[in-house]
Formats: sequence, C-alpha cells, structure tokens
Amino acid sequence: MTASKAEIIREYGPFPGVDKVHGVSFDGERVWFASGDRLNALDPDSGKVERALDVPAHAGTAFDGRHLFQIAEDRIQKIDPRTGAVLSTIPAPGGGGDSGLAWAEGALWVGEYRERKIHQIDPETGKTLRTIESNRFVTGVTWVDGELWHGTWEGEESELRRIDPATGEVLDSLVMPAGEGVSGMESNGKDLFFCGAAGKGTVRAIRRPKRN
Repeated sequence: MTASKAEIIREYGPFPGVDKVHGVSFDGERVWFASGDRLNALDPDSGKVERALDVPAHAGTAFDGRHLFQIAEDRIQKIDPRTGAVLSTIPAPGGGGDSGLAWAEGALWVGEYRERKIHQIDPETGKTLRTIESNRFVTGVTWVDGELWHGTWEGEESELRRIDPATGEVLDSLVMPAGEGVSGMESNGKDLFFCGAAGKGTVRAIRRPKRN
C-alpha cells in the first residue's frame, strides 16, 4: 500500500443555506452535491451554484450518464436532472445507514457507513449483487478508470482510499489533514476527485494520483 498526503486543489463554498454536504457526483460539466432538502448543480470553473432540484438528498449521489441517483433516508431515487422529477425508487441496502453512491459497470455501488461495507446493487430492483468489506467507516464511493475508491472518516481521521474491488485490500491512501473529513466523493474522470467537506458545507477538489 502507498500512502501520501491528500492535495486539496480548491475549496468551493460555503454556500447560502448549506450546512452539510451529504453526497457528490459529476455529470461531465457540473458537480452535483446533496444538502439535505435539495440537489445543487455547481459549476466547477466559476464556483457558483447554477441551479438546484428540490428533492430529499440525505446521503450519496451518482450519475449514470442520463439520470441522477440520490439516497434519501432508506431509499434510492432515480431523478431526471432536467426537471427534478423522481422517476422511480428502490430500497437502499443499508436501510437508512447508507452513505456513498456511485455508478459503474451498469450497477450502483453503495457505501454502508457504520457497517464498513460497499454493496454493488441492481439499479432496477435494489438487489445486492455482492459486498466488499472495509475496516473503516465508508463516507463516499467512486469508480474511475477501473479503480474503486472510497472515502473514510473515523476517529477524527479521514482518507481517500483505492481498494482492490475483489478483496477490499487497500492499495493507495490519500490522507486528509487532521480534523478534515470526506463526505461523498466523485471523480471528474481525469485528474481530480470532488469531495464533500463533512460538516463544513463546502466541496473540495483533490488531486488524483497520476499513474506511470
């Protein structure tokens, strides 16, 4: 395992009316972040929130290329990002203890916070397809270039971790500064991760390590 310090490139916010960031996703242009009673669309270049959808948004957020998926208490909502309409819902595997959410390989990946687990589930039915164990609380999940990453926050320590999707073994760790947590994470598909800053109500851009 390699460990290095997380390099925070930029911090967005605080934003009016946003106390906490619960989930983060990226649609190729905008960063979507969940703030309890709405989903906010942030322009990562200007740093401004361009619009918001009035939907319950209590934990992880994901984007499949067409729809947003948003955890609200014990369910996952499938949302039309143009109108904010909730098209369907499925049960969340943690029954309300869910945290991160990501889309990859035609499936949803859901973090279960205190159980320290990541579930791959069927996006149509919510059926759990497989489960990966972690040894830390899971606060965010993302896939990029075949790599599975998750955020952790436990005992005032926080990391972004790349893990083996078959075994859960930690392969890389980006260690956050002391007292700074990760709440939700998503890759931009290139060189950055967007992460919620736990209870600060801000979103951060963190450098993704280059591969040789």
